[in-house]
Amino acid sequence: MARKTTKPITRKPKATPLRKQQKPIFRTGTWFTLLLLAALIGFTYYLNSKEPIAELEATPAREETFVFGEQDGNITSIEIKPTDANGETVKVARGSENVWALELPFATEADQGLVEAAASQVAVLRIVSEVDADASILGLDQPAYVITIEFADGTKRTLEVGDNTPTNSGYYVRLDRKKIMILTLSGIDSLTALTRFPPYLNTPTPSPLPPTTTPDPPTEAASTPEAAVTPTP
Repeated sequence: MARKTTKPITRKPKATPLRKQQKPIFRTGTWFTLLLLAALIGFTYYLNSKEPIAELEATPAREETFVFGEQDGNITSIEIKPTDANGETVKVARGSENVWALELPFATEADQGLVEAAASQVAVLRIVSEVDADASILGLDQPAYVITIEFADGTKRTLEVGDNTPTNSGYYVRLDRKKIMILTLSGIDSLTALTRFPPYLNTPTPSPLPPTTTPDPPTEAASTPEAAVTPTP
């Protein structure tokens, strides 16, 4: 009997299973979102910390104050003098009968309504804020206008008007050459406008110029004809 030949059994090696690749806990997009969120939180905190300062600056630190206070109802004269050629010096004064009259640029009757309006503006010149700075950088070394106010008790106060503020919210003004402050535009403008439009009751008519005489042209002296000379024989 023939023997059965047995084939050697070859065992295939078992394939090692591939390990699954672990995914990162936070992806790149997630990190970016977290960083953006942290930045927004920080910016919000910064804005919240600045709000009290902004409110403090926007809120007036005190009530409205005026330049002349209790003296405002006793004004007896106002003089506005420009320091350049833009206008002429104007002065109005209250007479014994409580009637305003123009003294400059020349003496004449004044429009009572216009002068009373100017006096009312003086009474309500409001201080926006006080300034601690060199007068030369505020246009006060050579002011554009000098306003002199006289009161019934004989006191005189002067206002020197300098430059506009950078925000155009008022003028730098020096009171009695001492205290520098910012006053409102409307109050100062209404006063300085009088130097261009004085409060005449009647617009003065310019006096006619005297007639000019044209000199006669010089006449030449008539020449005397020479006598005929008779020759001597």
